[in-house]
Amino acid sequence: MEEKTVLEPRELAEKIVSILDAHKGGGIKLLHTADKTILADYFIICAGNSNTQTRGLADEVEYKLGLLGIQPSHTEGRESATWVLLDYTSVIVHVFNAETRRFYNLEKLWNEAEEVDISHLLTED
Repeated sequence: MEEKTVLEPRELAEKIVSILDAHKGGGIKLLHTADKTILADYFIICAGNSNTQTRGLADEVEYKLGLLGIQPSHTEGRESATWVLLDYTSVIVHVFNAETRRFYNLEKLWNEAEEVDISHLLTED
């Protein structure tokens, strides 16, 4: 039986940001939402350049965390891959294609949430 790694919500969020960045996720944002909603402590918003990349980014997060014994409690949108949602209870990951991200504009919807500085987690292009 594989042992589950236990990460605090912030550690989990930063791990996911690093995975997305390593696979060229675009415009990654980490929002601290604990004070704004009971849905999750953190939202991660990211974009792929195509539906294929969007699906691939979500698959990579799920795969890498799965290696640590961490599984999402819920996933949505993998079929269309315009918006894939991975719910890790304390962290919700939103991977959009560019058009869908602009349309839903979650950053504006959650503009009262604190944006966490993730510059130390991102690689230079």
